[in-house]
Order: sequence, then structure tokens, then C-alpha cells
Amino acid sequence: MKRTYLFRISLFMILASVFTGCATVKLKNQLGRDFSGLEAKYQHHSGFMIYDLATEETIYEHQSDRYFTPASNTKIFTLYTSFEVLGDSIPGLKYLERGDSLIFWGTGDPSLLYEEVVKSNVYDFLLNQSRDLYFSPVNFDDQHYGPGWAWDDYSYYYQVEKSPLPVFGNYFLVSKQEGKHTLTLNNPVFKKYFWLKDSLEGHVPVLRQYGSNAIDYFPAQTEESFTRLVPFKYSPLLITSLLSDTLKGKVRLVDIPFDDTAKTLYSVAADSLYRVLMQRSDNFIAEQLLLLCAGALTDTLRSDIAINYAIDSLLADLPDVPIWVDGSGLSRYNLFTPRSIVKLWEKLYHKVPRERLFPLLAIGGETGTIRNLYNDEQPYIYGKTGTLRNNHCLSGFLLTKSGKTLIFSFMNSNYPVSSSEVKQDMEQILKNIRDNY
Repeated sequence: MKRTYLFRISLFMILASVFTGCATVKLKNQLGRDFSGLEAKYQHHSGFMIYDLATEETIYEHQSDRYFTPASNTKIFTLYTSFEVLGDSIPGLKYLERGDSLIFWGTGDPSLLYEEVVKSNVYDFLLNQSRDLYFSPVNFDDQHYGPGWAWDDYSYYYQVEKSPLPVFGNYFLVSKQEGKHTLTLNNPVFKKYFWLKDSLEGHVPVLRQYGSNAIDYFPAQTEESFTRLVPFKYSPLLITSLLSDTLKGKVRLVDIPFDDTAKTLYSVAADSLYRVLMQRSDNFIAEQLLLLCAGALTDTLRSDIAINYAIDSLLADLPDVPIWVDGSGLSRYNLFTPRSIVKLWEKLYHKVPRERLFPLLAIGGETGTIRNLYNDEQPYIYGKTGTLRNNHCLSGFLLTKSGKTLIFSFMNSNYPVSSSEVKQDMEQILKNIRDNY
């Protein structure tokens, strides 16, 4: 009787293994047809890898060793570096108290008066100071734009300038009510920069001139209401002017070298930045996080310090050396492979508890850049998108109906159609994996 029972159990396990193996083979064959058809359909290039976390096996890959333009998948590298270098709280200021003076240096922290994140401790700290305030920008040693950024995107909210002490997200808001020509500014400091222009010129109602804060206003370009976020041209003088206006007290500009004995004031919880970084795909926060990491490693705010450290010391175990130049992915100089991105997600998964990591990510059908995609009764995609013109990527975690947690990276480059068409095909492929593995 016992032998019969053991025989049945053994037979069941063998048959289950055979059927599972057949299902996996069937899925692989289907994925092979899917990717051949996808590339033929759009005349572009796709890279893909799907990996089983539990078995540590690659289920399927297609050109996973090829380099692709990652766009905002670059932010995964920024996130991992930030987790490794920064603590649970973000350093908001470095400061020294000397007699009746308070001298402070920026850390690159993006949270000061930025409405997309929780209130920073820095504001109350400066507001309640009885000492005279002096700001020194000398620890910033970087370009305000990243390598390979599109110069003509300078006037769009998604490409604000990097700076040592950002305020208001490094942009201001201008709006107009329908039928009126009067503009409303959320920050009166910028009123003096506006110039009324010939209504027959221009193609947008409001345009900041390249290389300055002069704003051209073309009142006849629209009778409708509008709201526009305008990145400002950074300068230390502008920052002290904005702080003076906001704090209702004079903030002076000085040129004092950074002092290693300076104290650190922490501003916000790190996760409050990481959530906006990954769900809204916030380029501004991404770039400033690299500056924060550089400042934690050295006394200098420069993005490539953090990038070089990460490549040499944190990412040496990736299958392919990342070509990485900025924090956000705005640059087309960035190049990563799908298999390296999968490996990076695996490193993140083992470093950050799942219950902390997953809520930071874009969630299919619920939050972030995929809230209108990958809908289901139970979320099954947690990850990060990346989009530049003719390039779209999605990578992260896929939860199957059988209860497995998979890591994937799906990269597409050089398609000549709308990204929405490519996204539809991607969704069908990922749904098939969810249902059949």
C-alpha cells in the first residue's frame, strides 16, 4: 500500500514536471514568434529578457546582450546608486554657525519648496534663523545640463537645470484665464523678466529666451486659458533673490570654500523622493539625486562622480558595462542592455525589502506612468517606463497568475510609429507570460 502511494506521488511529480516543461517550451516558441513579428511589423529593434527570481533561471531572451537607448530606465540606475550611497533621510543643507552668521552650502537636495514632494525641513530651519544668512555655491562643479541633452528642450518643464540649491523645482508657473490677456505668476520675482511681444510673432503664448530669464509673451497666440511651467535660468544671485523673497529676509551671496566641519541638516525621507522619481519619472529629482550622491562621496557636487563610483564599485557584476552619462535618461548617449537591467533589478530586490520597493514603482493600472496600461483586477506589473521619441522601454517585475515573481526588461529602439502602438503589442506579450508561466 505504501509503495503504491509513493509510486503515485512520484508519477504525479514526473507528470507535473513534464507538463510544466511542455508549457514553458510552448511559451518560448510563442515568444519567438512574437518578437519576430514585432520587429517585422515596426521595422525596429527589440531587446527582451524574462527571469525567474525563485529558480534564478532565464526563461526567455531576445537580443538581451544588445545595447539600447534606455530613456528613463536610466532612473533605475540612479535609484540603486541612491539606495547604496544615501541613508533613509536626504541631506538638505551643510551649514556653519559663526557668531551672528549662518553660512550654508547646497547639497543638491531637490525638495526645498518643491510642491511634488513633502515639505522640507530646510525651509523652517532658514525661516526661524536669528543669524544673518549667507549662501555659498562653490561646491557645485557641474554643467547645468547633462551631456547629450536636446538644447531646444530648455523651455520645457521636464528639462530644468541642475543646481546646488534648487528651489521651487527650478521652475515657476505662469497661467492665464480664458478671454483675458493678463498673466498670473505663482512667484512675483519673475514678473520683471516678462516682455510684451508682437502678437503676430511666435508660435506659443509664453517662451523663455535661450540662455536668460527673459520671457517673451505673445498675447494674441491664444484666447484660451493655459498653464505653463517655465524652467528658470539658474544663477546664484537668482537663488538668493528667491530665498530672500520667500523668507522675507536678506540672504547674501558669498564665495566661501566648503568646510568639512560643516553640520548636516536633513530635509525629507528618501522614499518621498524615490516615489516621485519612479512613478512620475521626475527628471529633476533624478539629476539632483546624483548630485546628492556625489556630495555624500566627496565635497563636490558633480554628477559624473556618482556615476563613475557606481560603475566601478557597485555595478561591476553587471553582464555588460553600462554607458551611463546622466541621472534621468534625457540623454541619448546612455546605452544599457536588457540583461544588465534585469540584473540590476535583481540587486535592488535583494537590497530593498519587497514591501518597501514595490510601492515606490509605477504600478500597472494604478499609479505612475503605466496607470492607464496593464490593467487587471490584481496589479501584475511593477516597474519603470522609459520613453524618448522612437524609443520605449519597460522593465521591472511581472507577477504571474501561478504566483511567480519574474523580472523583465523590454526595450524598443528606432520604431517609426507612435509609441502607443508599440505599447499595445508589449502589453499583449507580457499578458501572455503572466497567464502561461
